[in-house]
Amino acid sequence: MRTLAQSAYLDSEFGVQQELPRVGSALENPYVFDATARELHDMARDGLVEIVDEHRRSTRSESLIDRLTFKRIR
Repeated sequence: MRTLAQSAYLDSEFGVQQELPRVGSALENPYVFDATARELHDMARDGLVEIVDEHRRSTRSESLIDRLTFKRIR
């Protein structure tokens, strides 16, 4: 079974900026979104995607990624 990050990667087109969607899926949960975004960061370290933009929401105890745009490069 694929993870949400793997699905976003496989559903994206090469070289096209893709925003990780929030609405209408498990990604509406901020912790699920953050975990998926962090997995995409791992994919970036492996050379599969490029992180184009991200936004983090910080509270006193944690910092969660709440917006992420990536581009599939491989």
